[in-house]
Amino acid sequence: MREFKNKEFWRAVLAELVGMTLFIFLSIAAAIGNTNNTSPDQEVKVSLAFGLSIATLAQSLGHISGAHLNPAVTLGMLASCQISLLKAIMYIVAQLLGSALASGIVYGVRPSAIKALGLNALNGITPSQGVGIELLATFQLVLCVIAVTDKRRRDVTGSAPLAIGLSVCLGHLAAISYTGCGINPARSFGPALILNNFENHWVYWVGPMCGGVAAALIYDFMLSPKMDDFPDRMKVLVSGPTDDYEINGGNDATVEMTSNAPSPPTVPLSLDLDSGGNLNWTRSTQLSTFFSFFLFSYGHTFSFSIYLVQL
Repeated sequence: MREFKNKEFWRAVLAELVGMTLFIFLSIAAAIGNTNNTSPDQEVKVSLAFGLSIATLAQSLGHISGAHLNPAVTLGMLASCQISLLKAIMYIVAQLLGSALASGIVYGVRPSAIKALGLNALNGITPSQGVGIELLATFQLVLCVIAVTDKRRRDVTGSAPLAIGLSVCLGHLAAISYTGCGINPARSFGPALILNNFENHWVYWVGPMCGGVAAALIYDFMLSPKMDDFPDRMKVLVSGPTDDYEINGGNDATVEMTSNAPSPPTVPLSLDLDSGGNLNWTRSTQLSTFFSFFLFSYGHTFSFSIYLVQL
């Protein structure tokens, strides 16, 4: 509850609300602006609108909240133990409210001839195929977010917000023809709520959320393992990040990267027994615990998805 009493915490939540409102307004307004244009260049326009919006807002708000602006990114950061559970919940609530508010604004100001509101819909594919596409498109986005904001890296000299914006643009170019490209449950939620149309809406939650968690776990435990112990990671989930984890909130969302810093030390993957013969929470036990949890959740999610499709 330490975060709950911190004004910086609430500033970060407000930044997510403001950022999400601007993001959805700019993106959906661009997407529905010309209903007469159905050529492929319309997809490029929409992709650029979403990507540039994220890049701009990440640069503007990243030092306040980390500019997640996406429940899948927030869940990925939670799985990576970079934010607390309380912050993740409040971020997602703020993102959903911002999306609903922006969708309502666009609904109110759109010309009477335009009936669309950027509602995501499957285009000639099954819901299970849609989940797969959304999962992979979101996977590359969250992987990019976690990788470019990794404070251990010293080899990145470019702009992290620009890289994230390009990742959003890339996801749209790949998925927009199949699912309308959600890769952001809050983005899909706003138009669905205003239009009261939740057909296949679960696809745009299951796919992105699974993709975000998968990206975080694979990066943290396989691609670039962290040296912290399991109990320390659990403390972050309860009371918020300190030092190495402060990627969001008080510190800059990205750090100055230089190429002459030493490489991070390697992490041994071995068991560690204390003097009493008890097992400590080291890398091997972290791996087994997290991947067991992930595979269990992942399998049950897809089983539930298949069940819904058969209804």
